[in-house]
Amino acid sequence: MDKTNAWILWFDQLGIEDVGLVGGKNASLGEMYRLLTPKGVPIPNGFAVTATAYRHFLETTGARQRVADILKDLDTRDLSNLQARGRRCRDAILAAEFPDSLKEAIIEGYRNMCIQYGADCDTAVRSSATAEDLPDASFAGQQETFLNVHGHASLLESCKKCFASLFTDRAISYRQDKGFDHFSIALSIGVQKMVRSDLAASGVMFSIDTESGFPDAVFINAAYGLGENVVQGAVNPDEYYVHKPTLRQGFRSVISKNIGDKKIKMIYSTDTKLPVKNVDVSLEDQRRYVLSEDEILALARYAVTIEDHYSAKAGHFKPMDMEWAKDGKTGQLFIVQARPETIHSRADHTVLRTYHLQEHGPLLASGNSVGERIGQGRVNVIKNVHEINNFRAGEVLVTEMTDPDWEPIMKIASAIVTNRGGRTCHAAIISRELGIPCVVGTGNGTESILHGQDATVDCSSGAKGYIYKGILKFGIEELDLKGIPSTKTHIMMNVGNPEQAFDTSFLPNDGVGLAREEFIITSFIKVHPLALLSPAKLDSETRKQIAVLTAGHASNSDFYVDRLAWGVATIAAAFYPKPVILRLADFKTDEYAGLIGGKLFEPTEDNPMMGWRGASRYYDPNYAPAFQLECRAIKRVRDEMGLSNVELLIPMCRTLTEGRKVLGELDKGGLRRGENGLKVHVMCEVPSNVILADEFLDLFDGMSIGSNDLTQFTLAVDRNSALVAHVYDERNDAVKKLVGQVIDVANRRGKYIGICGQAPSDYPEFAEFLVERGIQSISLNPDTVVKTRIKLAEKERQLGRW
Repeated sequence: MDKTNAWILWFDQLGIEDVGLVGGKNASLGEMYRLLTPKGVPIPNGFAVTATAYRHFLETTGARQRVADILKDLDTRDLSNLQARGRRCRDAILAAEFPDSLKEAIIEGYRNMCIQYGADCDTAVRSSATAEDLPDASFAGQQETFLNVHGHASLLESCKKCFASLFTDRAISYRQDKGFDHFSIALSIGVQKMVRSDLAASGVMFSIDTESGFPDAVFINAAYGLGENVVQGAVNPDEYYVHKPTLRQGFRSVISKNIGDKKIKMIYSTDTKLPVKNVDVSLEDQRRYVLSEDEILALARYAVTIEDHYSAKAGHFKPMDMEWAKDGKTGQLFIVQARPETIHSRADHTVLRTYHLQEHGPLLASGNSVGERIGQGRVNVIKNVHEINNFRAGEVLVTEMTDPDWEPIMKIASAIVTNRGGRTCHAAIISRELGIPCVVGTGNGTESILHGQDATVDCSSGAKGYIYKGILKFGIEELDLKGIPSTKTHIMMNVGNPEQAFDTSFLPNDGVGLAREEFIITSFIKVHPLALLSPAKLDSETRKQIAVLTAGHASNSDFYVDRLAWGVATIAAAFYPKPVILRLADFKTDEYAGLIGGKLFEPTEDNPMMGWRGASRYYDPNYAPAFQLECRAIKRVRDEMGLSNVELLIPMCRTLTEGRKVLGELDKGGLRRGENGLKVHVMCEVPSNVILADEFLDLFDGMSIGSNDLTQFTLAVDRNSALVAHVYDERNDAVKKLVGQVIDVANRRGKYIGICGQAPSDYPEFAEFLVERGIQSISLNPDTVVKTRIKLAEKERQLGRW
């Protein structure tokens, strides 16, 4: 058929090549409906009112000439001028009457849809611009969407409003800034059967991490009701991550979940003038995860199928941005939109630009960070879009939430802060595109950050963003990763914060030589494991505190296992399939006591540094039940999620007897050395580990030198004591002699030997000494990886290793 002159085209008549006829949104829906529905990706059917129909409407009614005349003296820098002309353009289109033939075509399409889905079926009416999702510009979300549209009269009215929305203030401003002629872009309309997500849930999904650009994760947002609240940022949604490589292998690789408050949901209304409305969500439902694990995995599989299809078609990796909905009547999940991701897919990861806050002021608010930059300026709190004329370039925009009407001022802001929204809401998407630091979901930013005060918005610290009072000093460092030399010595990294793992993975590395559990426990769990296992021993206030934290989890112990597993899995996924050596929890008694409920279960020690820590806890009857929770989490990461690149590292193992007992406890927890390729290493951090290195290597697969503690115990210096700090030095000859000795033993035995202590990060000469002695791997703090690798490559050349 000749599609170019058609006014109505059904999804099964469309493909991605039809962007010029039906816009990016509709072309993608047609492509997926035809080719991916047979592969198991469910897409609701529908039809497109074509760009040909739009042009016919404008020409036949004279609206095109009227709009052109209105825009002759447009000045987008003058908000009053832009607003006045935008309003007149929309009025001109809304005043025009549909030509009879076009009206009949749309009504006939709706009748046929009702034959398929039932009389007077409910539809979603979405705009689809013909220039959507170009590599250097995304027009998606700038035009209107109308939900729960019934009957041909309402459908025709919604279609006309879609046509008019091509001339909203934000769309006019965006086209002008990007250099597009206002009539070179046409509007198509998608009329699609509604998924009854008002009775269930919906959200947004990316086949790439939206913050770091990490390519091996699916990122899913979810909230109750219709999806507009997630897109607009009206709610703080649940967040889920799924690891794509292990998902493809058939594993249940949900590597992270974070529960959002989801205070409202959008549902159908009986008011014909307002077909949808927001209602409150019960506190009980707010504290639940929206999706089951099976549903998360199903959506992730759809995302991978869609990404694979478009990547194959493009001939290169093409991550996708998708919207999904769950039907409350049938329980079925649907994909309702898909478009290319346009920010990180074009990013250059060969240049690493890092921001560092150099001082701190009073904390005003915090939320989810978008981007990794720092911005600052005078605060302008704007609670209503009608007040945007008061905004000045370089100010920090603080508001409840944004929608596309705010874009004219968002592009001139130094930073953006919102009370509501998740990391896929409108404010987050536009901030990424503009390269502006943004903190969303602060909850109370418009109250806690005062209008007119100076503030610094810091998004450089991971998933959490902070707003500080005052103009604070910060630095920017650029590293060119192209041409970084290789080394025979494996250069690994020390990683503790899962929130920074995806970003860190872009540094040149051979895996993680030290993944620490302590940060995960203090930041994401916060509760002493024995307090979770023995709630009856706690006071009522502590039990209430724990009840809030454990909401959404089947039990207290499941909370601990879930959160620890997700933290470990995120780090393991970031570096997969490279090895990630996980050091089991090495808190000291005073640190454990600082956790919620911890004081009840921890003794008081005069010198915790030399006390009940590391291996000595794992087999102790007073702590062993808590260690079994740790084992459960690690077993899930390796066996259920498929992240078998996780290797174990036993800290502070003072004697061979302790080593055997710990291996026995691991065995009880289903973590058997050698099973499913599991390697178990031991820290070398007390002199006994060096003196009996051969015997320890009979028990374990290798050793990792902890230079911090080895120095402490060799020189009999408490490394926390300021009084003897001048004595503490990893470069002391006695320490270096022990280090060299254990390297020799491990290499002779053909066992793994690495170092994960602070010394090679702090002292380049110590790193060179390690290379001279033949160490196999050096694990460094991320900020020293590049410069140390360059130095060690030169050292290896001097030694003739290449």
